[in-house]
Amino acid sequence: MHKSSLQNRRRGRRSHQQNPWFRQPGSNERNNSGAQQSPRGSSRSDDEAPSTSSGSAGNSSVPDLPGYYFDPEKNRYFRLLPGHNNCNPLTKESIRQKEMESRRLQLLEEEDKQGKKIARLGFNASSLLQKSKLGFLNVTSYCRLAHELRVSCMQRKKVQIQSSDPSALASDRFNLILADTNSDRLFTVNDVKVGGSKYGVINLRGLKAPTFRAHVHENLYFTNRKVNAVCWASLNDLDSHILLCLMGIAETPGCATLLPASLFVSSHSAGGDRPGMLCSFRIPGAWSCAWSLNIQANNCFSTGLSRRVLVTSVVTGHRQSFGTNSDVLAQRFALMAPLLFNGCQSGEIFAIDLRCRNQGKGWKATRLFHDSAVTSLQILQEEQCLMASDMAGTIKLWDLRNSSQCVRQYEGHVNEYAHLPLHVHEEEGLVVAVGQDCYTRIWSLHDAHLLRTIPSPHPASKADIPSVAFSSRLGGLRGAPGLLMAVRQDLYCFSYN
Repeated sequence: MHKSSLQNRRRGRRSHQQNPWFRQPGSNERNNSGAQQSPRGSSRSDDEAPSTSSGSAGNSSVPDLPGYYFDPEKNRYFRLLPGHNNCNPLTKESIRQKEMESRRLQLLEEEDKQGKKIARLGFNASSLLQKSKLGFLNVTSYCRLAHELRVSCMQRKKVQIQSSDPSALASDRFNLILADTNSDRLFTVNDVKVGGSKYGVINLRGLKAPTFRAHVHENLYFTNRKVNAVCWASLNDLDSHILLCLMGIAETPGCATLLPASLFVSSHSAGGDRPGMLCSFRIPGAWSCAWSLNIQANNCFSTGLSRRVLVTSVVTGHRQSFGTNSDVLAQRFALMAPLLFNGCQSGEIFAIDLRCRNQGKGWKATRLFHDSAVTSLQILQEEQCLMASDMAGTIKLWDLRNSSQCVRQYEGHVNEYAHLPLHVHEEEGLVVAVGQDCYTRIWSLHDAHLLRTIPSPHPASKADIPSVAFSSRLGGLRGAPGLLMAVRQDLYCFSYN
């Protein structure tokens, strides 16, 4: 009896040692590690991947234990907590952030070491020139591919922001930058530590290599209300004004404010006459705004509200109201046709025919649909295509002529819930977007090829998503092409080499 029980214990010990859940795989077992992993671990979703990706990267044969994390450096398992804990903050979110930061630092190091990159396999400066001389590339294709090649070689330089008051922007984080049409001015919205926003104008005419300098005008304005939407407005001249949509606070209602750009220029001294606020319209909280350059809706702007669109004439104050089934998060006026395109939280994109009166028949001229909330809209120059991005990270190019079909999709953009802009530069053939993961991605407009992924100079966080502006003439007509990136208190320029 004693002998049989001893054999049973030994047999149980051997079976315990052969169980892959309780054993560290040795070098002889690595080839069979895939068969040892449980089906449950192999069918995990992408949301759960960060909890085991570090272990998988360090040792591909390490089995996936539910609720545990394998640290390749310490060569052992650690228990994952269901939430944050001050004593042991080992959670899936912390592991994911650690992996993302490690990846970001690696990409930054690679960018610093590798001066020249290849946007497309087999294309470089010499091959492009040779193909052009042989007649294999027309002028349009050559210019487009040349821009792609230069974009892949852009180098990061920090911009020196000059001001008569060095502390003006020293402690304030950039929330938004918006270049005007000529890219010689930059409207900035900064988050202030004490709450609220500070906004002003930066002159980019000194933004030239090798010393990149920009001058911030002295007149910075402060508001204790959140700036929800902003765009340049052409009232007296091109980009003569700035349209700001401010959220309401306490008993103060929201408003759309039209400010002269000259209000921020430092030449207006404190004792002299300074241009006042041009006009302010009381509105509910606006999610989006757009200025019209269409001659049939001259001197008008639109605001996207909760379940409503308001089109307002600055001169007469007349308003047109259009009811919607969802909040309007993105807007864009067409230039040639009297249409206002709107992107909704429901995923619907529709165009309003401005010739129709309010809720008359046929005021919805076009209807498109995304699977998630639409955050940004761009109309291409010929107004034959529309590009839209949504909160699922989807970027689609729609053909408005051919039954409104999606003709192209741009992969790689990351978004889950943020209201992120989309930048289309048709002349250079580029699409630029910053994801919620704080990576700036550049695609070819022509074929949706991902040309470059730029990591943020600072650790990724929800509060530090970079704001960017791209132009082929940064600093004005004589400026050089490049990308401006604002993150935290810093402004960076990625210039063509």
